[in-house]
Amino acid sequence: MRLLRIAAFALAAGAAGNALAADAYPNHTITIIVPASPGGAIDIVARLISQKMTVSMGQSVVVQNKPGATGTIGEDYVAKSAPDGYTLVLAASSHAINPTMFKLPYDTVKSFEPVALTHSVPLMLVVTPGLPVKSVKELIAYGKAHPHELTFASSGPGGAPHFSGELFKSMTGIDMVHVPYKGSTAAHPDLTSGRVSMMFDTLAALHAPVSGKLVRPLAVTTTKRAPAYPDIPTMAEAGLPGYDTSTWGGVLAPAGTPAAIVNRLNAEINKALSDPDVRKTLQQASIDPVTESPQYFAKFIDTEMVKWAKVAKDANIHPE
Repeated sequence: MRLLRIAAFALAAGAAGNALAADAYPNHTITIIVPASPGGAIDIVARLISQKMTVSMGQSVVVQNKPGATGTIGEDYVAKSAPDGYTLVLAASSHAINPTMFKLPYDTVKSFEPVALTHSVPLMLVVTPGLPVKSVKELIAYGKAHPHELTFASSGPGGAPHFSGELFKSMTGIDMVHVPYKGSTAAHPDLTSGRVSMMFDTLAALHAPVSGKLVRPLAVTTTKRAPAYPDIPTMAEAGLPGYDTSTWGGVLAPAGTPAAIVNRLNAEINKALSDPDVRKTLQQASIDPVTESPQYFAKFIDTEMVKWAKVAKDANIHPE
């Protein structure tokens, strides 16, 4: 009985300590690590929510870019940080893909506490203008009639544009060659000139080549049409039911961060993302804000990991 009383006291003391920590939180600067270069979707979202959180939480919330290795450098830094709510990472969708590509210095699930899914970004399938297809069905037919001929560009190995192409290969049975670049814009000259056949990329990145008619858009990759391109069908509408991909972002804290702090951060982030000015700015950049619970985000990550693991297996991709 004495041992039970001691254990109960320890649990109560721990809970009280967590509550006190949450009550005093935050009492100094919070840092959001962006594991990518400035200017992308996760960087835009991080800077918008940090501004709102600074005001609402009464402490500075700053953004620090730590790019490299498809996001793993920045994520590893946060995984090894103190679990006190002061060092966070706004991870991209590559978070769920990286385990299929690399031997990571952290555990994708066990090293983090999911805080908030912040946004999603639809992708668009475009082809070089010289390719004689005007629809997804025609592209599939062309690929099957011309095996080994089609190539698809991406922003680099392991990102959503790469794996969106691999998913397309898997679902259509087309044999295409992946051509990775160092960033999506680096691929655009070869795409517009015809040196590569096609590409899956974000709406924001493709705005200039699409509006300039330098590429031919065939479909968006999400289950709903993009408001910025209402005339472009979804992949399902275009003849490939069940196809659904996007890039996304979400805030993670180091494993062991108290639940009270995670919930406080979730509420503050969702509040920031619900601000009309923030929503307008994001939507103008073709970024869809999302407000969900930590539990929803955890399940979402699990679902994404299962989906992309299957795609990697079908593509014979193994961790390096």
